[in-house]
Amino acid sequence: MSIALRMVKKNWQLYLIILPSLVYLIIFKYVPMAGVQIAFKNYMVTKGIWGSDWIGIKHFVDFFHLPIFWRVIKNTSLLSLYSLLIGFPAPIILALALNELRNGIFKRAVQLVTFAPYFISTVIMVSIIMLFLSPQLGFVHLLADKFGFPAENIMSKPEYFKTVYVLSDVWQFTGYASVIYIAALAGVDPHLYEAAKVDGASRFQRMVHIDLPSLMPTAVILLILNAGQIMNVGFEKVYLMQNAINVGASEVISTYVYKMGLVGANFSFSAAVGLFNSIVNLLLLIVVNYVARKNSETSLW
Repeated sequence: MSIALRMVKKNWQLYLIILPSLVYLIIFKYVPMAGVQIAFKNYMVTKGIWGSDWIGIKHFVDFFHLPIFWRVIKNTSLLSLYSLLIGFPAPIILALALNELRNGIFKRAVQLVTFAPYFISTVIMVSIIMLFLSPQLGFVHLLADKFGFPAENIMSKPEYFKTVYVLSDVWQFTGYASVIYIAALAGVDPHLYEAAKVDGASRFQRMVHIDLPSLMPTAVILLILNAGQIMNVGFEKVYLMQNAINVGASEVISTYVYKMGLVGANFSFSAAVGLFNSIVNLLLLIVVNYVARKNSETSLW
């Protein structure tokens, strides 16, 4: 204890810098955790959190027995895995491609074009998607008509929902996500490339044997973090893209919790569903981190 106090006194400026962030985490992240108990109570506004009756895991059992349970779990997991499968390698590929560009002006232009969509808000992004896919005046409709394909209202086709969601996410976030990989490639020792050139390695071979191994530690960490968010499909975009026709394929846990909790005022039940979702994410994070630690030298802990 005395050693810790001496370290604090010696580096008090550093601890002062992190104090606002620490206070923020405690107030807005840890203190609200006390409210999770409403998932195990019959919460009533008039009685408050502490005064409501304790009913145990009843809400969890009710959720597991709902006819919509498996559909919501299936939609959430498939949409997340689809996003991970397509969206995770996209920034790596973009970073590798940009690293091979030698024309500085063109390279910066590509970075700007791919990075810019990240700053578009979710509401604007969904509006753009709706306009592009409009069966009357949409860009996709006009292009399909030009090549002789029949026009379809894609947003009313449940089978297209996941593809539209994932591909629009790739367009919006790939440039931003590639920045960390570009930074990792910038730290590669230039002598490695020179030695590879002397040995006669082609550009593709240098990419495979130098660039990719350099990106693996960063990629593994980000993969572990993404695995811990598999069940957390973004609410705003899904909800805005959702309609009465595609709801069968677009109803995910976050939208279901919103409808049950805020719209339906069933706070305890929605809290139980959200807690179940968080527990599944935690288990996935632990499992993926364990696998990464066993198969590589990189892991969160």
